[in-house]
Amino acid sequence: MTKAGGNATQQAVTAPVPQKKPVSLPETVEGLPWVSNHEVKKEANPFTDRDWRMLVYAWSGLLVRLAIIFTLIFSVYQFLANQEQKRVEQTMSLVELWESKDYQQAQRALKQRLAALNAKYGNLLSANPTPTEEQVFRQLIGIEAMSATGGDMPLAEFSDNFDRIVYFLNRLSSCVEGGLCSREVADSYFRDYAASFWSYFAGYIDKERKAGSPTFAQPIENYVRQAPPSAQSR
Repeated sequence: MTKAGGNATQQAVTAPVPQKKPVSLPETVEGLPWVSNHEVKKEANPFTDRDWRMLVYAWSGLLVRLAIIFTLIFSVYQFLANQEQKRVEQTMSLVELWESKDYQQAQRALKQRLAALNAKYGNLLSANPTPTEEQVFRQLIGIEAMSATGGDMPLAEFSDNFDRIVYFLNRLSSCVEGGLCSREVADSYFRDYAASFWSYFAGYIDKERKAGSPTFAQPIENYVRQAPPSAQSR
């Protein structure tokens, strides 16, 4: 009886005790804990710091930045001014070329031939012509000037003077359009002459283009077409 009871007691003592599962924390949606706005510290402003050394560092840094910005702005301004000065110098070199002996002679030959033709055919134009009538009349004068009967000077000699004028105006126009010459200075010296030249010889130039020279005097046309309306109507 005692033995049996002892065995029962021993079995009860040696029986395994069930293990408890570890308690798992609930999953959170946010990866970081939420921080209250009241806990965010404001960044220190060096310009209002009580330490004089911080004030010196802050203001000296600001002055250095301002000096760098001013230097860059001044450098850009100086570069643009130098570029404009070069364009003016290039334009003035063309002015000197225009006033040379050969080009002065070409200008006189052109002027004399056109003046003689205007006097010869002036009666064909009414006293108060419309802009269209005047344009047609001038183009007819220009075409006549490039014919053998257009004046006292032989056509071959006059053509040399005409080609010299075309070459110069093409060069001037290309210089302006390419940004190598000052448009303002070029306009003050050559705008009126180029517009007048085109008004007389646009018809002849158009005939030359149709005859096989499609880009003949193209820079001159581009230069004249970009003139203000008041300049084109002269």
